[in-house]
Amino acid sequence: MKKILVTGAAGQIGSELVPALRERHGGENVIAAGHRTALPADVQESGPSIKLDVTSAAEVMKAVGELGIETIYHMSSILSALAESNRQIAYAVNINGTYNILEAAVSHNVGQVIIPSSIAAFGPDTPQENTPNETIQRPNTLYGISKVFGEHLGNYYHEKLGLDVRGLRLPGIISWKTEPTAGTTDYAVAIFYGAIREKKYTCYLGPHTRLPMMYMPDCIKSIIDLAQADGSGLKHHADFNVGAVSFTPSEIAEAVAARVEGFEMDYKIDPMRQAIADSWPDSLDDTAAREEWGWTPSYDLDSMSDDMLKNLKIKLSDGG
Repeated sequence: MKKILVTGAAGQIGSELVPALRERHGGENVIAAGHRTALPADVQESGPSIKLDVTSAAEVMKAVGELGIETIYHMSSILSALAESNRQIAYAVNINGTYNILEAAVSHNVGQVIIPSSIAAFGPDTPQENTPNETIQRPNTLYGISKVFGEHLGNYYHEKLGLDVRGLRLPGIISWKTEPTAGTTDYAVAIFYGAIREKKYTCYLGPHTRLPMMYMPDCIKSIIDLAQADGSGLKHHADFNVGAVSFTPSEIAEAVAARVEGFEMDYKIDPMRQAIADSWPDSLDDTAAREEWGWTPSYDLDSMSDDMLKNLKIKLSDGG
């Protein structure tokens, strides 16, 4: 079986991508790579893991070569709000780290590299409603700039060096397994914690801030579906829009209130995260992904809210 490396395996997406890949390819064949954050227990116990600093070209080159890696899912990234407050680390991880992964892949004849992008790759000059796959990309955040870099670099390595690089522009991701962190869209995770723990939540975005979102099962499905798609049918490579559902804080608050009696939400706007959110699309046109590799989401706001609350109540009652 081919050996698969997942960087950023302790992160929100990586920690759920690893188990999904191990289920498909066998636990021993999927290597989880983390750095500063400890890997979740289920990731550590279900297969091999390594410590890997993606900002070190030598470490990346050595790991890819010695482990005989044939596929890389490069999930390491410093998210939007944290990237603004720690530019040096964000640049090192998001830009240098991506370059190091691609160079190691070429040097060791890796068959495929998956590098997710983000809606942050757009900017305030981008059409916000039903944002096209091909449109102006002029982000005003370091995180967004790094994602545009990753898209262009991935396409370059595909076109000039023959490396099979694929990527998708992910919306805000919602999951019950990982605590909210420094992402601009993490309010849509934190609201469920607040609803269960205190029946209240203070949102840092304004009530009418509409953003594209995606439930984690759809996120994992989109990444794996793209990786497994027949390459001969792909016209795009590292820059697919993928959509699922768009909503505002007030709309998700209504969905939560309908399911948690007595829930209330108020607002204390964080100017930095509000400015970031205002520069992002309201919704995405993902026609290219649907036509080229059959993308279709499974969850809407209601089904996601039902599943989030069900699973999060179990997790929190168990002390998680």
